[in-house]
Amino acid sequence: MPSKAAADAAPPLPEPLRVPVADSHTHLDMQSGTVEEGLAKAASVGVTTVVQVGCDIRGSRWAAETAAAYESVWATVALHPNEAPRIVLGDPDGWSRQGARQAGGDVALDDALSEIDRLAALPQVRGVGETGLDYFRTGPEGKEAQEKSFRAHIEMAKRHGKALVIHDRDAHDDVLRILKEEGAPDRTVFHCYSGDAEMARICAENGYFMSFAGNVTFKNAQPLRDALAVAPLELVLVETDAPYLTPAPYRGRPNAPYLIPITLRAMADVKGVSEDALATAVSANTARAFGY
Repeated sequence: MPSKAAADAAPPLPEPLRVPVADSHTHLDMQSGTVEEGLAKAASVGVTTVVQVGCDIRGSRWAAETAAAYESVWATVALHPNEAPRIVLGDPDGWSRQGARQAGGDVALDDALSEIDRLAALPQVRGVGETGLDYFRTGPEGKEAQEKSFRAHIEMAKRHGKALVIHDRDAHDDVLRILKEEGAPDRTVFHCYSGDAEMARICAENGYFMSFAGNVTFKNAQPLRDALAVAPLELVLVETDAPYLTPAPYRGRPNAPYLIPITLRAMADVKGVSEDALATAVSANTARAFGY
């Protein structure tokens, strides 16, 4: 068994990419070290842009401030699907970063959404997300709050002309249904794509971007690789979702934007294209998706 220190140690720097790319979804506020260190490390291997993603009010404000301060950072803002039920129903266990919370009902959710709406108008904020549905962590009692929040974020993204960044966990059919009912924004991104090849075909028909994370490298992730194989090159993005989903062979250790080259090379193998060809496509796709 590796020691705890080894398991917690940052993986080594990968071979740099020749064509620079963006990490389309990361959480710098949950990673160790300073923002400057993280961005410098990423840039040293060819990851020259990152999209910093908000999941709650505090995190969304931080994302907007960080994107304003650093040229290589863009922001997205949202209430994560698991955040909406906590605001409405309360969070007695306090497992979220805000600690235990009282139930605030729909009024509290409306107040939180109006703050996200204010942030979404800022020029450095290029997306509304991560929003969507999560049936893995939230039970049936939280579905109504999640759905209300998701629909509100879709409307916001369209009104502000920003990308919609979707978190979809164990909720594929409902996410696709609600997008259809509301009318998806022009630019819609499935973050940490988790569907199968059939769903990838549906996303492709609708022009939805599919962003693949380090879990595409996991041994048990053949359905994800099958989805990537059929996803059109012009709709594919790459992300870390750091500090989570560290690619193999470093699974379980802390993830960060500088590890994008490992995932990108694995993706190029699946797509049967060169690393440079995939990096060129991903770079253009991310800029198009987030309008920068």
